[in-house]
Amino acid sequence: MVLVNGLQTDLLDVHDRGLAYGDGVFRTLRISGGKAFCWQRHYQKLHDDCRALGLCCPGHAMLSKELGQIAAAYPQCVLKIIVTRGRGARGYRAVGEMQATRIVMASPVPDYPSSYDEQGVRLRICDLKLSLQPRFAGIKHLNRLENVMARREWDDASIAEGLLLDSEEFVIGGTMTNLFMRKGNELWTPDLTRCGVAGVQRKRVLERAAVSGIRCAERRISVAQLLEADEIFLTNSVIGVWQVREMGDNFWKKGEFTPTVRQWLNEPCD
Repeated sequence: MVLVNGLQTDLLDVHDRGLAYGDGVFRTLRISGGKAFCWQRHYQKLHDDCRALGLCCPGHAMLSKELGQIAAAYPQCVLKIIVTRGRGARGYRAVGEMQATRIVMASPVPDYPSSYDEQGVRLRICDLKLSLQPRFAGIKHLNRLENVMARREWDDASIAEGLLLDSEEFVIGGTMTNLFMRKGNELWTPDLTRCGVAGVQRKRVLERAAVSGIRCAERRISVAQLLEADEIFLTNSVIGVWQVREMGDNFWKKGEFTPTVRQWLNEPCD
């Protein structure tokens, strides 16, 4: 089911700037039991990302209503919300005040192997390096070509995710996930002030760690430092959390902290 500006259709104006230039932002979240998980947090992130790009964010009540329509029809699904700058003439310059396009759509929940949760996942380092652009760092904008090309690098079904480094060889995260590593009693996650996407679940882990008295730092992490981790795990709003068990010739035993993070992320979230 797809709603475009409130109408059930899968057609989009060919002059939409989201299609032409990736001029927009999006959110992906879970619908479970007919309810959107962490909806208030996702809406706030959508609002913040729209503001950062000078987009008109759809109202909370309007999106909540459309979300409810989809949740009623598909009580177990993955929901994606896209906001573009709207229809415009050819050329990069956005002339005048445009009416934003909003797209709300449902997709099936991915059928990942249960072993991903129980035993962990295999990770590979991608050849593609992320470019540095602090202006867009943290924002989930529609320009995801780097992620698309990185994901094209492997077809091995045993590899669940690819690790992205920036152009200076620092760890940023997965092609679709945020990354954390545990070293002793400390938790580290990559500094995303120059590139990367700051996800809602990443923020929840940071907040929960702080409340629990766990020292957690956002910092530049080299591959060498990552390989010294006692535990590595990945998060996003669809998978929840996966521990990394293997990367190249490196292996990690089932960790003691990932189950705690899974409990955190399964807690009620508005």
